[in-house]
Amino acid sequence: QLQASGGGLVQAGGSLRLSCAASRSTFSLLNMAWYRQGPGKERELVATIGGGAGTSYADSVKGRFTISRDIAKSTVYLQMNSLKPEDAGIYYCYVKGRAVILGSIQDRDFWGQGTLVTVSS
Repeated sequence: QLQASGGGLVQAGGSLRLSCAASRSTFSLLNMAWYRQGPGKERELVATIGGGAGTSYADSVKGRFTISRDIAKSTVYLQMNSLKPEDAGIYYCYVKGRAVILGSIQDRDFWGQGTLVTVSS
């Protein structure tokens, strides 16, 4: 299970840090990511961090957001700076996990419950 936190209300130009902690399971954490869904919009990918710690970002957040992870804590973070009203929405963390079950590699997608980010202009 994933538990996301850190959302809230912030003025434009402000910062928030989202956290998403994964509970212990048989699945190893592979790729981790943050998605968001704004009002009336489809869910979109915001940032990803891979097994080798390589990162990628949506063009709209490059230079403002930073994704990171703490493997020991099984936690992924999203530092959001210079927030804009268009950044508002529900932010979801995502993890692709992998486990070997009965000799077979199984991948599974996990989603957090979402945390609301509101940016006032």
